[in-house]
Amino acid sequence: MIELFGYLGGTEGHAAIKDLLLESSTEYQLLEGARGMVAACSSFDNVQIAREGDIAALLIGRPRETGQQAATELVQAFAREGEKALGHLHGSYVGAVLNLSSGQGCAFVDRVATWPLYYTTLPGGDLAFSTRMDVLHRLGMTRELRPQALYDYLYFHVVPGPQTIYEGIRSLRPGRAAVYRGQVEERRYWQLTYQEDGAGNFSDLKQELLGRLETSVAHVADGRVGAFLSGGIDSSTVTGMLGRVSGQAPQTYSIGFDEPGYDELGFARTSGKCFGAEMHEYKVTPEDIVDAIPRIARAYEQPFGNSSAVPTYFCARMAAEAGVHRLLAGDGGDELFAGNTRYAKQRIFHIYSHVPGGMRRGLVEPLLMGSLGLLPGFSKLRSYVSQAKLPMPERMETYNLLERLGPAAVLTEDFLSQIDLRHPFQVLSAAYEDSNAESLLNQMLTLDYQITLADNDLQKVGRMCALAGVEVAYPLLDDEMVAFAGRVPPGMKLKGNKLRWFFKAALSDFLPQEVLSKKKQGFGLPFGPWLHRHSGLAELVGDSLADLRKRKLVRGELIDRLSNDLVSDYPGYYGTLVWVLVMLEQWFSKNEI
Repeated sequence: MIELFGYLGGTEGHAAIKDLLLESSTEYQLLEGARGMVAACSSFDNVQIAREGDIAALLIGRPRETGQQAATELVQAFAREGEKALGHLHGSYVGAVLNLSSGQGCAFVDRVATWPLYYTTLPGGDLAFSTRMDVLHRLGMTRELRPQALYDYLYFHVVPGPQTIYEGIRSLRPGRAAVYRGQVEERRYWQLTYQEDGAGNFSDLKQELLGRLETSVAHVADGRVGAFLSGGIDSSTVTGMLGRVSGQAPQTYSIGFDEPGYDELGFARTSGKCFGAEMHEYKVTPEDIVDAIPRIARAYEQPFGNSSAVPTYFCARMAAEAGVHRLLAGDGGDELFAGNTRYAKQRIFHIYSHVPGGMRRGLVEPLLMGSLGLLPGFSKLRSYVSQAKLPMPERMETYNLLERLGPAAVLTEDFLSQIDLRHPFQVLSAAYEDSNAESLLNQMLTLDYQITLADNDLQKVGRMCALAGVEVAYPLLDDEMVAFAGRVPPGMKLKGNKLRWFFKAALSDFLPQEVLSKKKQGFGLPFGPWLHRHSGLAELVGDSLADLRKRKLVRGELIDRLSNDLVSDYPGYYGTLVWVLVMLEQWFSKNEI
C-alpha cells in the first residue's frame, strides 16, 4: 500500500486532512506549513522526507540516488530551479515538493506513472492531490459521475486519463506534475524521445541491451524478491536476469487454468528449467473468480475491466504467502520494443497511404466501395481499403468490441444522448500526437506507453500486488531502459512484419527457442468458457447484470441475449463484454453508487 495526499496554496484542505489523519489507524509522515500540507505512508517502508529552510519534499517509492537521499537532492534542486528540478529524478516514485511558507510547489508522478496520482482545483483555487480519490471527496469534490467516462470505460475497458470517472478530478500523465503557483496547472517535466533515422549497429545495441537488462534487474533485486513467470519473452527475460544478478535460483510464480487454450504453465516450466528457477504454481478455478470479483472491483479507484487482474492477484497472493516482499514484472517490453500484433497490421495498412491521393479517391475507392467490391475475390481488398483509408490512430480501433457491435446496439438512447461517440478517438489522438515521434511505429508506441501501460497494465499489476500485500517493480521500465528503447531504430524493432525483431535476436542465445517462437497470449482468463459451466459464477454474473439493467445504461435486450445464447455461442468474444459490464456494476455496488 502506498498513499500520498495533500494540498497546496492556502488553508482550504487543512481541517479535512487533519480530521482524516486523526481518524486513521495508519501512521503517516507529515509535512505541514502555513499554506500547504502533505501526508504519506507506505507498507513497504519506502517514504523519504527532507527539508531545508522553507523547501520540503516527500517521496514514496524507489527513486534512484546518487550519493545522498533523493528527497534531499530534490529539495536542493527545487530551490534553484523550481519544478524543472523534477527532471533530475530517476526511478519509480510519486511525491510532492513545496515551499511551506508560500504554498507554491507541485505534486508529481514518475516517468511511467507507476502509481496513479489524482488532483483537482478546490473551490478557493488551491491544489489538492491524492493517490486515493476518496480523499479528494473529503476535501469537498463532488462524487458526480461523468457519463462520458462511463462510455470511455466501455470502449477501452479502463477510464483513460487525464480525465477520470468523477467530474472535476484529473489524473497525471507519465512525466507530469500538477503545479501550484497562484493557480493550478499541469506541466510536463519529461518526455520520451526517439531516434528515427539510421540503421543502428546490431552488435553494439545487443551488448548495450544485455547490460541494461542486467543493471535494471539489479536495481530492484535486493531483499526477498521473486518474479512473475508466464513463459513469455518479458517474464522469462526478467527471470533469467534475476538468477544472474542474484547468483541464486530465482523464485518464480506462475498461474495456470484447467482450460484448453488458456494454460501457459508449459512455457513457464520451460523458462524456469532453463534458468534453474524454483517454481511456484497455482491453478485458478471458477470458485476463485467468484471470490475475487468483489474484492478486485473494490480495489480500483475507477471501473477497471481487464480480466487478467484475476490471475495477477492470485499470483501475487501466492508470492506474498511465500514471504516474498517484491515481485518483478515484465510489463513494458511490448510497448518499448514493438511486440503487439497491431503494429505489424498497421504497417500493412500504412502502405495504402503511398498510393497517390487522386488515384485512391478517384479510382480505387469508388470501384471497391461499389459493386466491384462485392464480387468474389474482391471482398478482402474492399475490407483492406475500408480500414486503410481511416486516419490514425482511429484505424487501430476497427476491431474494438463497441465499434463492431455498434453503440446503439449496446447502450440505451437516453445514455447515448449524453455522450460524444467521437471522444475515444480524441483521447487516442491526443496521446498519439503528444510525442516527438515521426515514424508510424514510434507514434503507436507512444500511444501504447500511455493507454496500454499507464492507464491499464500498470494499474492492473500495481493494484493487485497491493491487494495481495507485495511490492512490485518493473525492470523493463527502468528509466535508462526506456531511453535506450527510444534509441533503437524503428526498422530494427519491427523488421518487416517481424515483431520485436531486435529484442528477440539480441536474446536468441539467452532465452529458450520455445519462448522466442511462442505466440503472444498474456494472462488471459477463461471467463467466457467457464460462465455457463459453473453455477456460482453464473449466479454472480446474472445478479450483476440484473442490477446493471436497472441503471438504464445498457439495453435490456442485449443483457437478455448475453444471458442466453451469445456467451455460450461465442464465449471468448462476448465473454469479454460480460466481464466489462459485471466489473462496472460491481464497482458501482462497492462504491455505493
